[in-house]
Parts: sequence; C-alpha cells; structure tokens
Amino acid sequence: MSNSLSRRQLLAASVSGVLLPTALHAADNQKETPGHVTEPQRDTPIAGTTDVLVCGGGPAGIAAAISAARTGASVQILEAHGCLGGVWTSGMLSYVMDAEKPGLNAELPRRLEEMDAFRPSGPKNYIYDIESMKVLLEQMCDENKIKVQYHTRIVAVEKDASNRVRGVITESKSGRQAWRAHTVVDTTGDGDVGALAGCGWEFGRDQDCPCQPMSMMGIITASPEALQQFDRLKGGQTKDEFREFIQKAGHDPSYAKPTLWYMGGSVAAVMMNHEYGVRPFDAAEVTAATIRSRRELYEICQGLKNLGGAWSDCRLVTTAEQIGVRDGRRIKGRYFVTVDDVRLGARHEDAICRSEFSVDIHAATKEANKKAAYGSGGVKAKPFDIPLRALIAADVDGLMMAGRCISGDFFAHASYRVTGNAVAMGEAAGVTSALAAKEGSLPQDVAWKAVSAKLQSLRKPVA
Repeated sequence: MSNSLSRRQLLAASVSGVLLPTALHAADNQKETPGHVTEPQRDTPIAGTTDVLVCGGGPAGIAAAISAARTGASVQILEAHGCLGGVWTSGMLSYVMDAEKPGLNAELPRRLEEMDAFRPSGPKNYIYDIESMKVLLEQMCDENKIKVQYHTRIVAVEKDASNRVRGVITESKSGRQAWRAHTVVDTTGDGDVGALAGCGWEFGRDQDCPCQPMSMMGIITASPEALQQFDRLKGGQTKDEFREFIQKAGHDPSYAKPTLWYMGGSVAAVMMNHEYGVRPFDAAEVTAATIRSRRELYEICQGLKNLGGAWSDCRLVTTAEQIGVRDGRRIKGRYFVTVDDVRLGARHEDAICRSEFSVDIHAATKEANKKAAYGSGGVKAKPFDIPLRALIAADVDGLMMAGRCISGDFFAHASYRVTGNAVAMGEAAGVTSALAAKEGSLPQDVAWKAVSAKLQSLRKPVA
C-alpha cells in the first residue's frame, strides 16, 4: 500500500483546513529501530509566548503565577488536569500544613473563610472545601490576568545552543504545541520539565528506592454522628481507634493510621490507603496503584455501611482525579538541601521560607507499615531555611523549580514537601522569574536584594 495520501484524503483535509497527521505515514527510506516507531520531523506551531511559563497549576504553580503577575510579568499556566490546585483539588488533599506564613499562605485562608470554605486546625494547618478552592484559584488567576490552559501535558523541552531553556512542547486536544518564555518554572511536582530538559535528579532514599508511598484521597458521606466520632481535628478519637473500627467492618487498611477530616454536614475527607514502591513517572505503575487504591476505599466504605446504625448511609461519594504522590524527582539545583540543614536548623542569606514541619517519612513497605505507619527516620528537625539557590536548576539555564521537585535529599524533602512550603517556594520562583524577564537576565543573576524586597512587599499583611 502506498504511504502517500489518497486524493479523497487530500480533498477532505483541504475542506476541513486540517492536514492529516504526518506521523501516520512513515517515509519509505526511514529505517526503524526494533521495538520503536520512528516519527518524521515536523514543525510545531507556537501557541504562546510569555515572560513566565508555569508548568503545573498546583500549590507551587499557582503561587508562582500569581506572584510573577503581581511583579509585572505576563504569565501562562499549563496544567495537566481540569482545574487549578493540583494535589489540593484534583488530588483532593483537603488539608494544608505548615501554612503559618505571610503572603499567599495568609491570603488563601482569609478568602476561603469569606466563602465559608475554611476550617482551622491550629495556627499552622487548615481544612478547606475543594470546590471552593477550585473557584477561588481560577478567580485569582482572572484577577491577575494569568492565562491558563487545562488538559495539557509537557512532552519535551526546547533549549538553545547555549543550553538555555527557551520553552516547552505540549500535547493536548489541540495537538502538539510549542510555548516560549523568558523563564520556565517547573511546578509539576514530579520534576517533569527538569527531567525532560536533561537535568540531573534523584528519587527515593537511595538514588532510586525505597520511596514514600502514594495515597488516594476520597470524600465519603455518613451521618454527622458517625463522622464526628472519628474527626481527626477534634481529637476525640485516635487514628488507632479509627483503624480498629475499619477492621471491625472487615477490612485491614493498607495505611496503619487511617485519617478522617470532618467537613461539616454529612461529608468527610478520608486518607485510608497506601500504595508502596510506586514510581510516579511510570504510567503503568501509577495506573495499577490508582485502580487498587480506589477499590480499597470503596470496599472500606461498603464494610462501614454494612455495620449499620450511624453508618448505614455511608457512601464513597468520589475519589481524587489523581492519586496523591509524596515522593517524586528532585531536580539538581544550585544548592542541595540536606539532612544536615534539617538537623542544624540551617540559616541562609537568600532564605525564601522556613520549613517548620517535622521529617515525615511514611512506611516504604506493607511490612514496615505494620510496625509504624510513619516516622522521622531518626532525624530530629529544627526549623530550617530553604534558599533561593535550591530553586534554580544547575544543569540548564532559564529554569526554576518550586514545590516537591526542588533540589534536596530524601530527608530534607520529607519536611519541606508539605504544601504550605510549596506556596512560599512558588512565590519566590515567581518573583525571581518575573524580575529576570524584566531585566533580560537569568534567574541566578537577579540580585537577591531585589528578590527579597519584592517578596517582602507581596507578603505584607492586608490591612
């Protein structure tokens, strides 16, 4: 059969204005490698050019985008899912930790409270309504004239001859598109952009694994009486008692410390499972973990329902669009945050925030989970500074990171990975990227004095 387009195909293409994908037609003289498909060369249209391109619209990405826009930059967010917020929304986390910080960490709870969508949990943590968070984040992007495109995945990185990142290539319903920017910020959580750019990275405890487990969040309904009995925030019942109750319902949860956060009415968020040894950059592994975890949540809820009484109306209402990831790639930066920083409570001149969360390492295997669901790995943490240098890629120019994928070791990451810190990192990455665009310089060449002054200005309390 000929590889050329038929007359009918060409006519259809001309009428529709769309050229049929050339990738479907291999050139006659191309030699393919066994087990691979050789794609022909093609031109990719540039969909947008901006000062700051934020790849990932999660907690770090939202903070980077808003801070960059408030610093005067044009900003584009590319997000793989159908909403902003990442683990907060499509991941249904429902709980923010280590958020007693100025700036957006203070603004978000205030605005959520105005929406009747906020519940404090001490001075550093809070619960929020997921749908309200989605609406608020979209509203804030609109207020700051930030462009957003959903359902769009980063598949390649464009670099110039000097090894500077100039943009990214994406795939979506619109096909393959190119996006260019003065500075690119990797807020994908798993360091996808840094890895595609050829940066060095680490994962897990010893280069590769063991790694921290994943968890699928869910929303359940039952009578207020049933849910309030095990509400973690009230402290009336311990996690061990909730586990024992689930066991009574006929299921031993894969997470030894199942947790329930009561959200009012007949609604609660739950974290009741662990998926062990899953690499977040292996789609087949993540798919299998997603299927197992969703089934486990369903079976637990069915067991609770069968207990009757206050639990007779128990139902699993929904599970997260994406399974929650604790451990992903950590991209090599110009500073490497280590366990010694954590132990000693390191201070840095270019500190962009201070992590005050403990070292939180969840059990890496089912066997370890039976002994202890989580622990500190023997590391006693002191509040420590995260320097701006850890947010600037070392192996390429023009790339910054914020959130879980910044430069650090396994133990430091186990503290700074919580989303209150991700927001603060995003603010710093956004300001630095915007100033770099304004000056026509690279992130590492922006004066810390200028970054610090702008951060302080953005983080001033609202009167």
